[in-house]
Amino acid sequence: MNSKIPYSPSQNQRKLEFLQHFEAAGDELDRPGQFNAAYREDDRKFMRFLIPPGKRVLELGCGRGQLLAALAPSYGVGVDFSAKAIAKAEELHPDLHFVLGDAEDPATLAGIEGPFDYIVIADTIGMFEDIDGTLSLVHHLCAPSTRIIISYYSHLWEPMLKLAEALRLRSRQPKINYIATADFLNLMDLADFEVISQEQRQLIPLRWFGLGPFVNRFIAPLPGIRKLCLRTYIVGRPVRHFPDRKFSVSILVPCRNEKGNVENAILRMPRFGSSQEILFVEGNSSDGTFEECERVRDAYKDQWDIKVLKQDGKGKGDAVRKGFAAATGDVLMILDADLTMPPEALPKYHAVIETGKAEFVNGTRLIYPMENEAMRPLNLIANRCFAYLFSYLVNTRLTDTLCGTKVLLRKDYEVLARERDYFGNFDPFGDFDLIFGAAKQNLKIIETPIHYKARTFGETQISRFRDGWLLLKMVWFAYRKLKAI
Repeated sequence: MNSKIPYSPSQNQRKLEFLQHFEAAGDELDRPGQFNAAYREDDRKFMRFLIPPGKRVLELGCGRGQLLAALAPSYGVGVDFSAKAIAKAEELHPDLHFVLGDAEDPATLAGIEGPFDYIVIADTIGMFEDIDGTLSLVHHLCAPSTRIIISYYSHLWEPMLKLAEALRLRSRQPKINYIATADFLNLMDLADFEVISQEQRQLIPLRWFGLGPFVNRFIAPLPGIRKLCLRTYIVGRPVRHFPDRKFSVSILVPCRNEKGNVENAILRMPRFGSSQEILFVEGNSSDGTFEECERVRDAYKDQWDIKVLKQDGKGKGDAVRKGFAAATGDVLMILDADLTMPPEALPKYHAVIETGKAEFVNGTRLIYPMENEAMRPLNLIANRCFAYLFSYLVNTRLTDTLCGTKVLLRKDYEVLARERDYFGNFDPFGDFDLIFGAAKQNLKIIETPIHYKARTFGETQISRFRDGWLLLKMVWFAYRKLKAI
């Protein structure tokens, strides 16, 4: 990629001042001062959490390329308007590609070949003259799965940052736009980007003999306190809808001691998707469920593509992993064998994925009134409490994390499975492995309400107190993996 294209900055006086500052500052910008060292270490660590290695990454305003290199991209492109910064970046990182040009200039972006998995705008967003206009320019570099990550300073910290400059704890900077998060959200909406999540970090951007990193890791992410943090990170995706897209579907039915519900699952199953397969994954039942699954498969083989699998391990989580590994459809769905979630509602979930409105759909039983005895009062209270905690952990409003209905694309599940080592096989339920994995991938998560029905056969297999204790342990586990990074 040619980085020596002719370039002259726009005649905007403010932009010329930025350019003159960065050209004149030289090596001073990389001096590891007390403020800069702690700030950069935490910033790059969190960016690496958001962006896995081996991705295609474009950075607008790359400076000398340190952040881009730290992300270990398979293909990395950096754009900057400082000729000295680009020359140094090429010297330091010959395996990356750098473009000399203005990120707000359509001609600069038109010369870049996409698409990219991630587009990063780190701190430079406050220097743009036309934020939503510039964001609109990068759409041609996006695929539907592309994520745009914008990081910036909180406007609440402007006085503190000026003080740090006066005390020479931070290199002196030209005046930037300190914009509130609500305004950024509006600008992204104007540019047809949808915000997936936002996170705040760095309450103390200094080491302070180890106290700073401890506070930033465990205290700063807490609700309320995080609004006071220095750094904000927004993750968005391009708004794309696919009204005519057609996907096949695999419907996984985990079942243990559910003999009386197996045939009803088939009888009540609607036709949807370009093609359907149904996978019963049986969990070593004592009531003949496995034999019933085989009988139903053979009885309806001319009408349905049915597969019957037997679990090697225990628990619904093991059943989900076994079933999804064998699935062949474009869309993967879970239908609990107790049929308290009506099979008739599945096409609605499929349509959300198929049209691109979301990439992960979670069912919720707590919006519409439910049938009497569908959920015990103590379970309802616990579900409400855990929903609040998990909503905070994944930066998405969830009202019912334990609803068994989960839907996502098989290609996204395959990424989740490959990266499962980050969390490990910690989840006996199967719900949180998917929710946390979707959050780690920055998938667009949405809830879809169902009319929850009372069980007509068998007994619930949930133990309120044993499983409640497991959920509490999972909250702490997820806090360490998703917040205390």
